[in-house]
Amino acid sequence: MQPTPEQWLRIPSWEWHKAGVGPQRSATVMRALRSAVALERLAALPATEASAKLQTIPGIGVWTAAEVVQRTHGCPDSIAVGDYHLAAYVGAALTGRRTDDAGMLRLLAPWTGHRQRVVRMIGLSGFRKPTFGPRMTIQDHRGH
Repeated sequence: MQPTPEQWLRIPSWEWHKAGVGPQRSATVMRALRSAVALERLAALPATEASAKLQTIPGIGVWTAAEVVQRTHGCPDSIAVGDYHLAAYVGAALTGRRTDDAGMLRLLAPWTGHRQRVVRMIGLSGFRKPTFGPRMTIQDHRGH
């Protein structure tokens, strides 16, 4: 059984930290949890309206809202603009060259209404964009 919003709100900050969730993200989660009842009402709204209302919560931007409505509404057109890798990935898959968010949106424009589906299909195709340089080392700030 999943925890209730009230149970999530009782999780102390050090537990979030131990789980690898930084203060800004945990504060955003807490703000969203305090709006849980209002958030439940978003399920009845169209995806674009739900996305806009989600973004009124400080800390929730276009990327998070897109990722949420992709899952909650099954939105076939919601693109996670601002994703660290997505634009370069889509650009490489469709043109052989990396691109930025604006370029990704231009490339996906012919599929408006189904852009997220196209991104999912690229992901399921097995395509891998070329990699350059060493991998970034992920730092673990949790105490051991």
